[in-house]
Amino acid sequence: MDITQLILDDHHEQRRLFAMLDQIDDGDADSLAAVWGRLATFLEVHAKAEEDLFYPALLVVGQGAGGKPSAKAETLDAIRDHNDIRDAVAAVASHGVGSAPWRKAVGAANAANGEHMDEEERQGLSDFRRHSSLGVRHDLAIRFAAFEARRVTGVPSIDQDPRAYVAKNT
Repeated sequence: MDITQLILDDHHEQRRLFAMLDQIDDGDADSLAAVWGRLATFLEVHAKAEEDLFYPALLVVGQGAGGKPSAKAETLDAIRDHNDIRDAVAAVASHGVGSAPWRKAVGAANAANGEHMDEEERQGLSDFRRHSSLGVRHDLAIRFAAFEARRVTGVPSIDQDPRAYVAKNT
């Protein structure tokens, strides 16, 4: 087991759930709300797991990848992205499920999340694979899987100050 693979697996599931939403008719508000509720919860639990487990470990061993000069730069960007995703997810709630504004807000959440996943896959995950041992990645994977399993019903959505987060974890 490898935390970087678990994160990639979560990214695949996030993409799959966004694609499911695209395939549900606007008039099926019950199904849209159910799938969106699962996805919104999953996005927050995933972000919190990364913030509690992955990024502190990256700050210790990372050296920068994918155009970022350091693990600190990767982490600052990732925490900002998590905040953007949280804000985009929260904006969805102000629209009627299945309405054009709701679809637009879901699209904005998908775009924010997609940008984050693309960057994270090129930067933080690559950096961590290159600079941490398989044993460390395995141990973190176990903790990551357990974290998500224990919080499958959700966690509070709280934006973080990126600079304060990095300062606390370095």
